[in-house]
Amino acid sequence: MDRDLLRETLERRGEPRYRAGQVWAWLARGAGSYAEMTDLPATLRDALERELPLSTLELEREARASDGTVKALLRTARGNPVEAVLMRYRDGRRSLCLSSQSGCPLTCSFCATGRMRFAGNLSADEILDQALHFRRNGELDHAVFMGMGEPMMNLDAVLEACTLLPGLGITNRRTAISTVGWIPGIERLSASGLPIRLALSLHAPEDELRSALMPVNDRYPLAEVLDACRADHAIRRRTVFIEYVMLAGVNDRFEQAVALARLLSPREAFKVNLIPYNPTDSHLQGSGRDAIAGFRTALESRGVPVTVRLTRGREIAAACGQLAAGAAA
Repeated sequence: MDRDLLRETLERRGEPRYRAGQVWAWLARGAGSYAEMTDLPATLRDALERELPLSTLELEREARASDGTVKALLRTARGNPVEAVLMRYRDGRRSLCLSSQSGCPLTCSFCATGRMRFAGNLSADEILDQALHFRRNGELDHAVFMGMGEPMMNLDAVLEACTLLPGLGITNRRTAISTVGWIPGIERLSASGLPIRLALSLHAPEDELRSALMPVNDRYPLAEVLDACRADHAIRRRTVFIEYVMLAGVNDRFEQAVALARLLSPREAFKVNLIPYNPTDSHLQGSGRDAIAGFRTALESRGVPVTVRLTRGREIAAACGQLAAGAAA
């Protein structure tokens, strides 16, 4: 919903200001049409149906995986592609992976989004409309900004969206923002005071390799990024998740696990999330189960909390690093 256009439309029609809140409340509860908004006058519902699209995004297609994951390819009014993902879990969680940009200006070697044409930042309304698309088909409770784009480069819109996501059932404590290490954004998130989780896309325990995988490391080196994360933990007292995609023969050796463990102090500030590599058109290959298990053991034996991410939606290119507005399965 274009909230500015909604307010302008209501003002032009001489409607009271509270009408905008009524419309938003219906959208947040999953309404899929103005006809459902029964506390609005019928004449107003008809007028809004004619004059104001319910969403800033148009659904082009959806893909569904056997594990219940749904990926939506949406288009902005300018025709730019946006992908968002709904992940369902056996414990009942319904979590969203949201995009903050169409494409990404950064070129991480393991991520398909970085090979797209970058089309710019999304507005707060375009971010919210990804969530509202899925809200129309059921309740939601978690969100991660791990879709297309670098959220910290569009933080104003991301945080504005986060202030409204609780109305959909997604509290700030159940929201995470992932960054490649964009330090100005990390510092602004820290200053916001919001209890949103910070996740750092790390992927290497030393600068040379990290720069090869993630060129942004030349601008914001590893030591500086980790210092910003430690400062965030000191201010907001929220554990920082370290995302580490497992790449065969690249970053999965025992010595690299030991080096990573040395970096992550104090221990209470960090938790590592090992991510099985999801295939893209990159030359890289994912680590095998034994390598991932060995890496995990090396970290745990040195006191580092570790989990291995449960992969969702790989068969429809909806998993971590795969979003690239490709053909839906």
